[in-house]
Amino acid sequence: MTFRRSALIWVAFLVAAFGSADLSAQQPAPQQPAGRQGRRAGSLESIRPTYTLGVGDQITIHAPGMEEINDNPYRIDSEGNINLPVLGKIPAAGVTVEQLESTLTERLRPLITNPQVVVSVVEYRSEPIFFTGAFNTPGIYTLQGRRKLVEMLATVGGLQPDASRIIKITRRLEYGVIPLPNAMVDREAGTSSVEMSLTSLTENVNPAEDMVLQPFDVIHVDPAEMVYVNGEVGKVGGFQLRDRDSMSVTQALAMAGGLGKDAAPEKATILRPILNTSRRAEIPINIKRILAGKDRDYPLMPNDVLYVPPSNSIGKRITPVMLIAMPVLATIIPILILR
Repeated sequence: MTFRRSALIWVAFLVAAFGSADLSAQQPAPQQPAGRQGRRAGSLESIRPTYTLGVGDQITIHAPGMEEINDNPYRIDSEGNINLPVLGKIPAAGVTVEQLESTLTERLRPLITNPQVVVSVVEYRSEPIFFTGAFNTPGIYTLQGRRKLVEMLATVGGLQPDASRIIKITRRLEYGVIPLPNAMVDREAGTSSVEMSLTSLTENVNPAEDMVLQPFDVIHVDPAEMVYVNGEVGKVGGFQLRDRDSMSVTQALAMAGGLGKDAAPEKATILRPILNTSRRAEIPINIKRILAGKDRDYPLMPNDVLYVPPSNSIGKRITPVMLIAMPVLATIIPILILR
């Protein structure tokens, strides 16, 4: 057997081996947004600069090089000022932490070289509430009297465009259980919590969900969960579920611009994440029968991938492993042919 012939047989073997890889190897899992329960905003320190200071707040000022005030506590007095050694009275109520840091930096500039100021709130006045996650202006806000949820949502500027339409409220049990039938109580954490639809909250007249907020309530919203469409479709990509728990296959196809001209809809597959693993289950699905009304539409769950393969035989056999091998084969084959 000549070298040329044996090499060509070896190349053919590689093509056959790579082409037989299964569909689960074809589809790399997209980066998955975490589930509603699995993802929460970072520490409150990350939104600290947005907090508006007020009378009764106690702060510390970290200002290396200015030992007279460095790391000492100061309470904002009834006139809205803090009284500092050397600097005297500084207006603090009604400005954000970030703004006070800028003011103190400017006041210290003539006294020390390159002043670095960090203001931390160590004791909030009686009624802070926390907006975390995908709000337009997340941060720490004060109730300043009887404030309802919808009113405060307007105060924070509503949700970001890619936010989920599910809002979660968590309340300390010392302020009572959230007065909604679907509220959950965590005795160990000392909290009650509830999830609600923004659509229900804003479209109904005087909904029960528009509750009076209590001190230390945490109002959180995640980015929207997604489903993904890949393969022979008009537009490959991810599509938001918004406030839905699922999306049908036909809805996802419509958002993806329909089937491509070379699609094999009868051989489609849903790749569904397996809980607590990096693997996905394969669910065969016949989109052709669904579109013909012969099969029921199928729900896509958060992070599902709907894959529509191409109808041509070559396309069905090309996998990511094959794509990796292609540059090598493209180099070897011309050399063999020229021998």
